[in-house]
Amino acid sequence: MNKNYYITTTLPYVNAPLHLGHSLEFIFADAIARHKRQKGYNVVFNTGTDEHGLKIYRKALSENKNPKDYVDAYAERFKKLIQSLNLSYTHFIRTTDPHHIQAVQKFWEISQKNGNIYKGIYKANYCVGCELEKTDSELVDGKCPLHPNLEIEKINEENYFFKFSAYQEKLLKFYEENPEFVVPESRFNEIKNFVKNGLEDFSISRLKSKMPWGIDVPNDANQVIYVWFDALINYISTLGWPNDLEQFNNFWPGIQIAGKDNLRQQSAIWQAMLMSVGLPLSKQIIIHGFLTINGQKISKTVGNVIYPEEIISKYGTDALRFWILSETQTFEDSDFTWKKFNESYNAKLANGLGNFYNRVIALASKIKEIDGSNFELNKEIENEINKTKKLIDEKMEKCLFNEAMQSIWELIAFGDSYIDKTQPWKNYDKEIIFNLIVILDNLGAILLPFIPETAQKITSSIINQNNKISFKPAGILFPKIN
Repeated sequence: MNKNYYITTTLPYVNAPLHLGHSLEFIFADAIARHKRQKGYNVVFNTGTDEHGLKIYRKALSENKNPKDYVDAYAERFKKLIQSLNLSYTHFIRTTDPHHIQAVQKFWEISQKNGNIYKGIYKANYCVGCELEKTDSELVDGKCPLHPNLEIEKINEENYFFKFSAYQEKLLKFYEENPEFVVPESRFNEIKNFVKNGLEDFSISRLKSKMPWGIDVPNDANQVIYVWFDALINYISTLGWPNDLEQFNNFWPGIQIAGKDNLRQQSAIWQAMLMSVGLPLSKQIIIHGFLTINGQKISKTVGNVIYPEEIISKYGTDALRFWILSETQTFEDSDFTWKKFNESYNAKLANGLGNFYNRVIALASKIKEIDGSNFELNKEIENEINKTKKLIDEKMEKCLFNEAMQSIWELIAFGDSYIDKTQPWKNYDKEIIFNLIVILDNLGAILLPFIPETAQKITSSIINQNNKISFKPAGILFPKIN
């Protein structure tokens, strides 16, 4: 069994601060990466920043900044954010990295040599906000529905094109042979229908005289490579392709997680691009829903933007991670309100996990030390712990994070009922307290992929030296919100 595992997020544009909705994808990916490590996998977890394109070029100019200086500043801000989310990433790639630029140009050369790139006239309605062309049917009152404040721009210039149309049958055959390639199934059906309806070649370069902020097209000083073609290649350039083929072959193909607005790019365009250079296709594409706030799409115009730092500064990183993993639906849109957040925090963190921890540690601290060799774990408790671990494994394989978390809170409820039933405070029975300590210690390990700081506080509270178990209370895990 291959114990190497590769997961990557998409790369956000560095043209604005990242809001709460962006955190969802990073935290989902991190939970998967941490869980796989617990199962003994050697994990590569990639994230980074997408730094080319017209949107970023104009934003830099509007602030009277050199584009490279502009993206450098935003890349640092993004790194600080993902560190505040406590992400266990191993690779951080910027699309301005010299190695990535070299990989993109090499990819282009191979695809062109294989007859998949040609020159033609590009005419399109273009949304700078999406960095994508829009058909008339996709526009609402002549505007992109995702960026209604931006004017649709008309492009008419000579560019290079990618022969996307040549890959219709190959993609459909691949989909048929890999029935779990895209999850959920509804998104897989969506992309299959899109491909069945016919594919059109698309422009993969821009005139350098109009938009110089991009990677140079090999052997053509007048063109730069289109931002989407450039950015998708990060998934393999981060693994060292084309130079470090040992690392690349050890970890590729991998798992990609992306929002539903990225479905076509990840599951059709990128796969056709890989076919065009003869590389293995991705292993799986996980498509998640969006986060809304008070029932509305997150939008600066609406004024409902919440930044992760707002929650982290008040309640800590784990409170945010908990809410995203426990209270959102992976594949559907989920709504954030402060009321929902506070209610969930108090019920499940303060009164649930935090209260169980305090009850057990208070009992254990009264007896100061237990000789674990004197006791055997209660069979009912052992079965409950094993059942929880099995459920978590099953739910994580399906990316059902909220259901995995639910099973953990059922174990906490079981622990609370065991305390109520045995009433160990009456005589401080060491065997009962030993059983409770085992539940708590297992909770610490089980929670590690989800709320790692809290998990480490729990496990570090229990000191086991040659079966002599002592305790070092960590204090209140989650102060109640009034």
